Amino acid sequence: MKDVDRSTPHLIGQGALVLLLAIMAVLAFFPFLYMFLLSFTNSDSLYLHFRDITLDLHNYRAVFDRINFATPLKNSMLVAVVTCLLNCVLCAMAAYGIEKKRFAGSKAVFAIYLATLAVPGQVTMIPVFLMMRDLGLMNSYLALVLPSCDAFGVFLIKQFMGSVPDALLEAADIDGAGEVYKFSRIVVPLIMPALVSLTVFTFISSWNNFLWPLVICTDSSMHTLTVALSLLKGRFETNYGLVMAGSTMTFMFPFVLYICLQKQFVEGIALSGIKG
Repeated sequence: MKDVDRSTPHLIGQGALVLLLAIMAVLAFFPFLYMFLLSFTNSDSLYLHFRDITLDLHNYRAVFDRINFATPLKNSMLVAVVTCLLNCVLCAMAAYGIEKKRFAGSKAVFAIYLATLAVPGQVTMIPVFLMMRDLGLMNSYLALVLPSCDAFGVFLIKQFMGSVPDALLEAADIDGAGEVYKFSRIVVPLIMPALVSLTVFTFISSWNNFLWPLVICTDSSMHTLTVALSLLKGRFETNYGLVMAGSTMTFMFPFVLYICLQKQFVEGIALSGIKG
């Protein structure tokens, strides 16, 4: 009886925790369900009437007709994928140099990297815009990709880079391996969880970016999905069912990416916080 009495508070605590987590999960899921249901209406307000829900895809078809959905989708996908590749390569190389190839002033360089994270993107937007204009890169993919690479990736991968044993690199040096071989064949496979985490962060950030594509691309053929979806909102009246249909389709791509890479993403975040 004493053992049963001792276990009762523990079971109650576990039950309360499960209930709390279930409530939080429902609250987190509810906005997405609301968006999905509203996409099947022709409502001019954000208030959902269940009687207005029609089980057809007229709003989804209308999105393709109104904004030529395929072109912004192609632009967003291309920009997000290229940004992920470029950011992972540059950040991994920079983190490798700072962490494993120590040089005079490496700590100061890393401190400057971190300091740039404290500067809001809105502060640097005008100087970057002027640079892109002077280089003739307006309305180009390069203008959309290059500003998306920042110091956060260097910080994230450097934290993970400390888990790479120096003995492996020293053994490679003894065998006569070059820096390219050591980086590509030894370091990159060991930091893959961190690279996956950075890929997810970069993809979502690039995919959801609205202000910079709006400023740098004046040609409608270069609009990304976020900019194109803003055109669905009317000046005097808005069909929120149409807006939610476009938002639902836009949301699915980063959601599927996260589901596919969830295990590696969580592992990379956890290990990056305790290594180095």
